[in-house]
Amino acid sequence: MSPRRSYDQYCSAARALDAVGDRWTLLIVRELLAGPRRYTDLHADLPGVSTDVLASRLKDMEREGLTTRRRLPPPGAAYVYELTARGRGLLPVLEALGAWGAGELGERRPTDAVRAHWFALPLLRALREAGAAEGVVEVRLEEGVFHLYADSVEEGPVYGDGPAPGEPDARLVLDAVTCAALGRGETGLREAVRDGRVRVTGDGTAAKALREG
Repeated sequence: MSPRRSYDQYCSAARALDAVGDRWTLLIVRELLAGPRRYTDLHADLPGVSTDVLASRLKDMEREGLTTRRRLPPPGAAYVYELTARGRGLLPVLEALGAWGAGELGERRPTDAVRAHWFALPLLRALREAGAAEGVVEVRLEEGVFHLYADSVEEGPVYGDGPAPGEPDARLVLDAVTCAALGRGETGLREAVRDGRVRVTGDGTAAKALREG
């Protein structure tokens, strides 16, 4: 395997970009924040990436100590990729990058792919800003359903595809337009609940905080 190119600059930002600056790398991290994923699952949720590039990036990320690969016990018996503590440390980087780029989310283009869980990180930030980052929050969009571990801090998945594994502390029903507005900071989550753009159900602390806002 040929060595990766480096900026060769004695600068922490340059060193970080040596590790994660390649195309697709941070988006792979975004997907792995949901926990261990199989190669086929990653490829399905990264539309546009070639199989060769995805395989190359995963090897590079393992070499950089961002991910590990392990084999599931039977009956799964498949290999999965997951973030190391160093890889998971990129969560605030992705959150900041998403907040910085939120202004670019105008009207969805005909060529734009979308997955419901791509709204997970902006909604996590909105829950924190609303003082409602407690427990498990299920989110229902027309594009699909996912759940957030709103008070996850240092380990474990940040979100997951599909309904919550048990009864969630709060359930939010909204649309992608509202999600984008929350990400851009044009409205707050409590305000969106008051305006009827977000419907909240559940008896947990997060649900009560949003309804009482």
